Amino acid sequence: MGAIELTSLTGEAADSDALPGPEFAPYRNEPPQMQSGAVGKRGMLRLGFELRAGDTILADFDSRAPYLAQRVLHCDSKMPDLAWLFLITTSGCILQGDRFALDITLGAGARAHITTQCATKVHAMDANYAVATQSINLDEGAYLEFLPDPLLLHRGARFASDTRITVAPSATLLFSEIVQPGRKHHHPDESLGVTLVSLQVSAARPDGRMLMSERLVIEPKVSPVRQTGVMDSFDIFGNIILLTPKDNVDRIDERVTPEVDLEQGVAYGACRLPNEAGLIFKVLGRETADVKAQVRAFWEIVREEVVGTSLPPPFLWR
Repeated sequence: MGAIELTSLTGEAADSDALPGPEFAPYRNEPPQMQSGAVGKRGMLRLGFELRAGDTILADFDSRAPYLAQRVLHCDSKMPDLAWLFLITTSGCILQGDRFALDITLGAGARAHITTQCATKVHAMDANYAVATQSINLDEGAYLEFLPDPLLLHRGARFASDTRITVAPSATLLFSEIVQPGRKHHHPDESLGVTLVSLQVSAARPDGRMLMSERLVIEPKVSPVRQTGVMDSFDIFGNIILLTPKDNVDRIDERVTPEVDLEQGVAYGACRLPNEAGLIFKVLGRETADVKAQVRAFWEIVREEVVGTSLPPPFLWR
């Protein structure tokens, strides 16, 4: 599985029959303001990292508004060769008819941390839907922490994301998704009041051998989420996928203890992925800070066991 062909994902042909899933078939109507995938609604970002002279640099870069990234920073005192990069969406949010494509490649031995400048807001929609497709490719010995801020889903949102990962056997990827309501204290239907959301992640080896695939579909009017075994009384969901060699998995798995604390409003735990690919760590919470704290705790264990260093102190604004 190679890099995704970006032009096929960013809406070059807005009238294509391709859908992110059959659930989106009823929402093919075009927004009256601007056609799906029109200029300014078809963002693309390509990032290629390489290891040179002991540091990871951004060697390949291309972008199309409203997707943007600025210069790489080397701000981690614990890992001075680690390239930090912030993803930016100049439109400020995701709207109906938006099409985004992100392509990330790490060469052999490159190490990077990618996050966002703020939470990603998906607004209410009365026409069409929004799509974000991500391709992540890691060569031998590469190390990537992909830890964006939460995905904020406003009531009435229609959104699909498709993340396709290619990871070499000796590479490590820590991939995080945190999903939360947009303004849960603003309206009684704001919490988990989306129309339709589909979040898909798949991973394979460079030779095409499939490692894992997971798809989460949120469609409250078809399948209620306020029930035991789904979200129950929780509002925020964290999904963290770790793809790393088996010896790392064994050590990390021993250190992760599951917990369900209804009084504190948090529940979390990890299980092994198939094909000895890694671990998946899931967190439920009522407040964003509690979920992010558990994600950071898992991240710290990964850093210590894979890289052999601890995390730097958290920034004041994070």
